[in-house]
Amino acid sequence: MADDTKNETSNQMWGGRFASGPDAIMEEINASIDYDRKLFRQDIRGSLAHAAMLETTGILSSEDCDKITHGLTQIGEEIEKGEFSFSRRLEDIHMNIEARLSDLIGPAAGRLHTARSRNDQVAVDFRLWTKEELQRTEKALTSLIEAFLDKAERHADDVMPGFTHLQTAQPVTFGHHCMAYVEMFGRDRSRVRDCIERMDESPLGAAALAGTGFAIDRKKTAEALGFREPTRNSIDSVSDRDFALEFLSIASICATHLSRLAEEIVIWSTPQFNFVRLSDSFSTGSSIMPQKKNPDAAELVRAKTGRINGALIALLTVMKGLPLAYSKDMQEDKEQVFDAAASLELSIAAMTGMIRDLAVNTTAMKAAAGSGFSTATDLADWLVREAGLPFREAHHVTGRAVALAEEKGVDLGSLSLDDLKAINEAITEAVYDVLTVDASVASRKSYGGTAPERVREQIGIWRKRL
Repeated sequence: MADDTKNETSNQMWGGRFASGPDAIMEEINASIDYDRKLFRQDIRGSLAHAAMLETTGILSSEDCDKITHGLTQIGEEIEKGEFSFSRRLEDIHMNIEARLSDLIGPAAGRLHTARSRNDQVAVDFRLWTKEELQRTEKALTSLIEAFLDKAERHADDVMPGFTHLQTAQPVTFGHHCMAYVEMFGRDRSRVRDCIERMDESPLGAAALAGTGFAIDRKKTAEALGFREPTRNSIDSVSDRDFALEFLSIASICATHLSRLAEEIVIWSTPQFNFVRLSDSFSTGSSIMPQKKNPDAAELVRAKTGRINGALIALLTVMKGLPLAYSKDMQEDKEQVFDAAASLELSIAAMTGMIRDLAVNTTAMKAAAGSGFSTATDLADWLVREAGLPFREAHHVTGRAVALAEEKGVDLGSLSLDDLKAINEAITEAVYDVLTVDASVASRKSYGGTAPERVREQIGIWRKRL
């Protein structure tokens, strides 16, 4: 009876998918092949470079090196064709490939792991993958920036309201607004380049954590794998995941920029704003309201930011309490990076498509640009420049003019000269030259300003940079 009770309790504890008991649970929690199989190209590439180095240094015979090279090449082809059988029992991509290599070439396969460990093996695989992903991100950001430059050039003269606090502030051009995103995504692109430069070191040859007693040539493998140089400390080599954290940090900042842009597209495409329109390629309808056209692509880009930010926090939390050197916790580093990379890549591609697709309603934008007394600052500046008033006094005079215009239900340019003179005698007919939105944007000629000539200047600078 006691035995039956024990078995019943065991089944309750280990039931469901873990019916076979603790061994099944250990296999489930320990295996990473379901996601780290994504590293197969990098793993094979690292093993080929390691084998070639072992042969050059006399550690591995030419005959064994040839067998290993042919075997690894065949395994790569099998995986590419979907003919490779992955086993969760073998835990990870490294052991799956090594087991298949042993099947293909016999005992020579066992010599491949000389002077390395799975610790430095996974570190080099993951670095290679992350570096390649960063290079793809750089290209994607370049395409997005080019889309913005084209849109900015087309609309360098088209006036729209500039906002602070989402309230009309001053007139700007749509081209100038586009160039703000060029600067933002340009910084993202710069961060990607910096990250590549910082992580461009090979950990292969650090072995488990202490290096190896074999006379290997780490510079040779670093060069073969396209790294600038080998890492300089074997302990740090296997315990470092800064490159992954930095990738996720870059991804989070970039996703934040994408989300801000997506938010503006969502707002601008509403009937209340009617500034822009997305084609059917980036919109969907409603299942119940036939008039609806929803900016779903922009909304989904906005939402992806949560996944990417979550990935950064998750990996920071994994790494925060780990003693040197390697711990199994670090197996949890890849899924977050893989997911964030896929989300970022898709978001940038979707946004690039939306920007190229975007139809701009310049008439609605210009009409809105004159609302909310957006040329008030131009009146204050005129009072300083032409009437010699201190800016604080000019600000006060302008505030009174705005209050009067609001009371009359007109814009500043529609106030009569008598109305304005009643507020301050120094105001003359010439003030009307600065109270239009076109005159306002044309006057903002300071470097980096919204004047069309300055917008075109920045477009030219960025095209040279790219």
